[in-house]
Amino acid sequence: MKRVRTVFKPEQLERLEQEFLKQQYMVGTERVDLAATLHLTETQGKGLFATRSIRKGDTIVVERPVVASQFLWNALYNYRACDHCLRALETAEENAQRLLGRSSQVLPHPEQCSIRKDLHQQCPQCQVTYCSAECRQSAWEQYHQVLCLGPSHEDPTHPLNKLQEAWRNMHYPPETSSIMLMARMVATVKQAKDKDWWIKVFSQFCSKTANEEEEIVHKLLGDKFKGQLELLRLLFTEALYDEHLSRWFTPEGFQSLFALVGTNGQGIGTSSLSQWVHACDALDLPMPQREQLDAFIDQLYKDIEKESGEFLNCEGSGLYVLQSCCNHSCIPNAETSFPDNNFLLHLTALEDIEAGEEICISYLDCCQRDRSRHSRHKILRENYLFTCSCPKCLAQADDADVTSDEEEEGEGETDDAELEDEMTDV
Repeated sequence: MKRVRTVFKPEQLERLEQEFLKQQYMVGTERVDLAATLHLTETQGKGLFATRSIRKGDTIVVERPVVASQFLWNALYNYRACDHCLRALETAEENAQRLLGRSSQVLPHPEQCSIRKDLHQQCPQCQVTYCSAECRQSAWEQYHQVLCLGPSHEDPTHPLNKLQEAWRNMHYPPETSSIMLMARMVATVKQAKDKDWWIKVFSQFCSKTANEEEEIVHKLLGDKFKGQLELLRLLFTEALYDEHLSRWFTPEGFQSLFALVGTNGQGIGTSSLSQWVHACDALDLPMPQREQLDAFIDQLYKDIEKESGEFLNCEGSGLYVLQSCCNHSCIPNAETSFPDNNFLLHLTALEDIEAGEEICISYLDCCQRDRSRHSRHKILRENYLFTCSCPKCLAQADDADVTSDEEEEGEGETDDAELEDEMTDV
C-alpha cells in the first residue's frame, strides 16, 4: 500500500492476472505461497488497475468501509454524526449556527437540506445516535453489542471510557486516527460467528516491518510513544481482551494493529452544510438571485472561518479494501471524496484512464503537490514511510534537495493537518 510501487516482470504480471481472475482478494497462506512462487515479498503487488477504459469524471468505484469510526475530539466538540456511517446529523442551518456561534442564523432554501431528523434513532441502552434504523441495526449486528456502554455511558471508570479518555489525552487535534477504530475491529471479530473470516479480512491490509511500525506509532503518539503505547495497550486489554485475538493484545501485536490503522486508515469527512451548498449550486435561478445566493454563501464561509477555523466537518476514519490498494502519485489520475454525506467512499477519475493503467491517488493535498520534490518526499517519508518514484518525481530527480524560502516559512505548519484536509474532502 502506501509505498513505492513494484515493477513486475512479464511472467510475474501474467501469473498475478491469472490469480486475480480466480479470486480478487487473496489472504493468509495463499498470499504467502503465491509471493514465494513469484519471488516477491508478501506485501508487494498491491495496486488498483483499470479493467476497462474510464473517462475523466467517471466514478470508478463506490466502496463501503470494513469498519469506520468518528474521531473522539471531533465528537466531543459536538460535531454530531451517525455513530455508524458518520452521516452528519445536524441540519445545514443548525450546522451553520454552531460553526458561526450565531443561533439566529437563517439559511435560504432550507428545502435543499437533505437531513431527515425524523429518521434518527438512538441505541435504547447507551443513547448513541444513528441516522436511521438501518444503521442502528447494522452497528448492532457487527460490533455494538460488544461496545454498548448501556447505563455506564457517562461512567468515567468504565474501561472503554478510560480508554477513550487516555486516547484524547495523547492524540490532540488535528486528528488522524482513533483508538475506537481498533476497538471496532476487535468487537467485530468478537461478535462474529465466523471469526476467522473477519481476521482474514483485516489481514488484507498492508502490514509493516517492526521498525516501520515503530515509526508509524511514533508519528501518531509523539516523542513519548512507547510509554503511551503501553498504557493504551493495558487499557485496550482491560476493555476488550479476547482469547481468539490474543496476539493483538501482546506488545508486538498491538503495535502491529496500531500500524495497520495508522497506515491504511482513510480519513472521512461529512457535512450537511456542504451538502446544502452543493444542492444550492444546482438550482436553476435567475441571474440576480444566483449572484445574491453565491455572495451569501461566500460570506457565510468567510464568517465561519473566522469563528471556527478549518474544522468544518464531522471527521473520522475507516478501512477500505479497494482504496487501500491505491498507490500514491504526485500526479494522481483519481481522487477520493464523500459526496453522499456518509462513509461511502467515491473514487473518481481525474483524467482518462485506459484499460490496464494503474489507478493512483495522492496522499498529498493540492498545495503540497506544488512543492518541490524534496518537500514532497519529506512529507511522504514522515507520514507514510516511503520515497515516491512517480513520473513527476523521476522527472525532477536532478533537482537540488533544497526547500524554497516560501516553503520553509510553512514548515511550522502541521503537515498532519494539511494531509487531513485532503483526506476528508467532501
